[in-house]
Amino acid sequence: MFFYYPYLCSMKEYRLTDRLPTTKKEVELRGWNELDVILFSADAYVDHPSFGAAVIGRILEAEGLKIAIVPQPKRRDDLRDFKKLGRPRLFFGISGGCMDSMVNKYTANKRLRSEDAYTPDGRPDMRPEYPSTVYSQILKKLYPDVPVVIGGIEASFKTVKSLRLLAGQSAKEHFMRQRCRPAHLRNGRKTTSRPGEEYEKSAYC
Repeated sequence: MFFYYPYLCSMKEYRLTDRLPTTKKEVELRGWNELDVILFSADAYVDHPSFGAAVIGRILEAEGLKIAIVPQPKRRDDLRDFKKLGRPRLFFGISGGCMDSMVNKYTANKRLRSEDAYTPDGRPDMRPEYPSTVYSQILKKLYPDVPVVIGGIEASFKTVKSLRLLAGQSAKEHFMRQRCRPAHLRNGRKTTSRPGEEYEKSAYC
């Protein structure tokens, strides 16, 4: 302990306000009454450049916008994670995560993976298949007048139809389902009358 004492004394003390807010309480700690942009991510929130949602959040924050991020929102309950921060002033942002969802959840032999590398404790049940589509459907159902912007690997593979035939991971996804799905921006307009797992089912259509 003697050799590490100077290092321990020089360690920086972090506060809740040093990271992007993820809860209503953290938003209030910053003294904000309204958010400009709310980001939803299928990955856990890690404030590091290797996580796209965190990078986008920091860039928007540097431009003077009030940003919050909701990591891995639950979609099988009353959708409280999608409602807890309310309506943003500008738009919702959605990221499917650092890895395509089908590659993340399944092996090449169509077997479910036992863990998720981008989820705390490696839990494999924290993200849906096609999270960009599932999250878009839920948000458009709850806030039909608020724009939704999607980004990330999953969105880039399937936003433009021609790219879906060129992207290896996307081709694997279509192999898994034995069908070609419409682009996210088109499929995200669909809504269902019941929350939760119904959104995931409609994402396959």
